[in-house]
Amino acid sequence: MKEKVLIVEDQFVEADYLRLMLTQAGYRVTGVAHSVLQAQDLIKQERPDFVLLDIFLKGKLTGIDLAEQLGEENIAFVYLSANSDEEVLSMAKATQPYGFLVKPFREKDLLNTMEIARYRHEHSMESYFKRENILKDKLSTIYNDSGSWEKKLLNIGRTVQPYIPFDYITAGFNTIGHASCQALSFLRVGYDEYQKIGPPELLNISGLNIKDLITIVNDTTYDATTAMFNEHMFDQTCQEQSLNKLFSNTFQIKSQLSLPLHLSNSEVFIFSFYSRKSDSYNVDHIGLLDRLQKPMTIGIERILSTGNGSIGNGSKRNDHPEASGKSIRMEGFEGIIGRSHLLLNVFDLITQVAPSETSVLILGESGTGKERIADCIHHLSPRKSKSFVKVNCATLPSTLIESELFGHEKGSFTGAYDRRIGKFEKADKGTIFLDEIGEMPVDLQVKLLRVLQEKYIERIGSKDVTKVDVRIIAATNRKLEKEVAEGRFRLDLYYRLNVFPIILPPLRERTEDIPDLAYHFMNYYNRKAGKKITGFSDKVLRNMTAYHWPGNIRELENLIERGVLLTKGSIIEDILLPAAQKKENSTDTPDYRMKTIHENERDYIITVLKKCNGRIWGAGGAAEVLNIPPTTLKSKMKKLGIPKENIE
Repeated sequence: MKEKVLIVEDQFVEADYLRLMLTQAGYRVTGVAHSVLQAQDLIKQERPDFVLLDIFLKGKLTGIDLAEQLGEENIAFVYLSANSDEEVLSMAKATQPYGFLVKPFREKDLLNTMEIARYRHEHSMESYFKRENILKDKLSTIYNDSGSWEKKLLNIGRTVQPYIPFDYITAGFNTIGHASCQALSFLRVGYDEYQKIGPPELLNISGLNIKDLITIVNDTTYDATTAMFNEHMFDQTCQEQSLNKLFSNTFQIKSQLSLPLHLSNSEVFIFSFYSRKSDSYNVDHIGLLDRLQKPMTIGIERILSTGNGSIGNGSKRNDHPEASGKSIRMEGFEGIIGRSHLLLNVFDLITQVAPSETSVLILGESGTGKERIADCIHHLSPRKSKSFVKVNCATLPSTLIESELFGHEKGSFTGAYDRRIGKFEKADKGTIFLDEIGEMPVDLQVKLLRVLQEKYIERIGSKDVTKVDVRIIAATNRKLEKEVAEGRFRLDLYYRLNVFPIILPPLRERTEDIPDLAYHFMNYYNRKAGKKITGFSDKVLRNMTAYHWPGNIRELENLIERGVLLTKGSIIEDILLPAAQKKENSTDTPDYRMKTIHENERDYIITVLKKCNGRIWGAGGAAEVLNIPPTTLKSKMKKLGIPKENIE
């Protein structure tokens, strides 16, 4: 059966050209719409398999507005665009399209993009449901295993972590003070390392007494349904006495996702996931927990009813490792030092993406360790026994980049005395790391894009093509959205590379890792210099923690090397830090994080509500402006966590 495609394009000539190319390639075009409203009518008449969607259309609504509807209805779409500024690109990317086509484009570019979009759409859904079914099976096994409540909860947390990131997980804390209390929690202190915290441990850490804790539990408001609290919504829950306020002050928590389990005895047993990031949770997490709620309720009830929910005084404690200045050794992450929650989030992303064939884009300031992350991804992948070829695009002369990447034939240009095999050919069946991809000239970006889409290269001077099977890892310290908006980086290449971004935090945001890093570099340069330095003075450690580190880990390493060479005793008493820089001067630091579609929708609804003075119903109300029923708007507000004060 032919795949059905809807074209949404307000330029008649371009729309007819698209229709002709698609029809000749065997697709069935269900219609051509010149506006969002026309497109919505055509979708109602016949649901397409794909939509080719221009971003800028006639009328008030843009392609981005339609994309939100397509995402909700699980219809794959590819954007068409001649140009776009940084804000438009950010909004478009948040809708999670399956491809970008930059006008003008060749017929081959269109068909390749459609094929890639079809593959990604099919496999993303298949992969999503497969992963969710695997999660349900693993949780079912945990419910039925023998063992203590502590062991089972820890295994539940470890199993859920790749799906719902958390730094702290609690179970049953709403029952503290009840005779049936089974409250227990775990704080993440390292990669796959968790510290057990029951009520006694929490009292010890927080300095509270049991009476105070019971009062806080009783004063806390609990949602009857799955709910999330990000950013200022979480801050609001901390304004009054509550468990969230206690956890925020004790563990630096900034967001929460809660799952209430309604047991058969009419009691409610609440699971809560907490993160030190202010924007960790979204409606996809709520959807997953809603689907897990019923089997999880049955499983937890079974555990509690068999007596395995008893914590007991003799349960083994999983203590937080003492700070020792030694690095944590983890298989696959060799050479990466630290245990901060931001670094642990990076580890989680690496373990998710490494086994796949997905392209990865590593973003971060200079000196944050992008090459080391690329090493980890390759060595944790099925290609680890194959070639890993590294190319620094910033160090190659523009006249030689094409030859370096794709090779050349003898005599193809002046100075080509021999045949040369390019980096892509050398990386066949393996991985290629394109460092500083933002420095690549625009004309070569076109050729790179074709290699990524068509899977073959052409040596300079050759009439033949060579098939290559290469996984791409790219990295840059530039803000590529800005580069795209200013015409220095192709939108379609950016989208093709940015399938799975990993953002590395600057050192100033993970200062708790500085001592571990400092001792690591000290030991390394000790061995190289034949010295026996044992540590740092308290003054040096304080100064290093307070410093801004514009050069990040690379700058720290260089200063430690110098300190080791200059120190005559066994303790490094002083390190010559550059003139102190205030952390507030970091406003020019690129912000690589893009808002999700749900965050953009949330911001838009709040803006409309403010303009309507909080009114939802009636003439001039927010529902009328948004052209949706008031009940739908209220439901969206609840799901997106929009503050109640915005409701009339």
